[in-house]
Amino acid sequence: MATIVTVQGKTPKWGKDCFIAENATLAGYIIMGDDCSIWYGAVLRADVDAIRIGNRVNVQDNACIHQTNGFPVTLEDDVSVGHGAIVHAATVRKGALIGMNAVVLDGCDVGENAIIAAGAVLLAGTKVGANEMWAGVPAKLIKKEDPAKAKTFAEHYMYIKEWYRSK
Repeated sequence: MATIVTVQGKTPKWGKDCFIAENATLAGYIIMGDDCSIWYGAVLRADVDAIRIGNRVNVQDNACIHQTNGFPVTLEDDVSVGHGAIVHAATVRKGALIGMNAVVLDGCDVGENAIIAAGAVLLAGTKVGANEMWAGVPAKLIKKEDPAKAKTFAEHYMYIKEWYRSK
């Protein structure tokens, strides 16, 4: 069973049909919607502010989601957070993809259907527009992207999570 920790009287809550891997950790003020998947080794820690997660969000293996005082994390519907990625005190809009080992720092706002490439580092306060692809260290705008591209990753995880949920 996953590690679920109450911190300062706040216990993580999630909706229906979610999959939370047995070695994932959820701590503190986390509110998660329906059909989400939190994969192996992922850590979501909300001890000084909130983590709010919409529906159909996947947080993949070894990702870290963390907030800081005055900067909650928001992951809107259909967001994918790739393997080993870090989202720290930032907002990720509907349908966006945070690539493997990418880092999204405090105060960033990642636009709807945007893609943050694998290994990219978004410096604190960066604003990424809708349908944009950013890459590099520090990350920079690379190109406009097809609005449907990032969402395909979230759709893919919708059926994969069922393989695990039904065990």
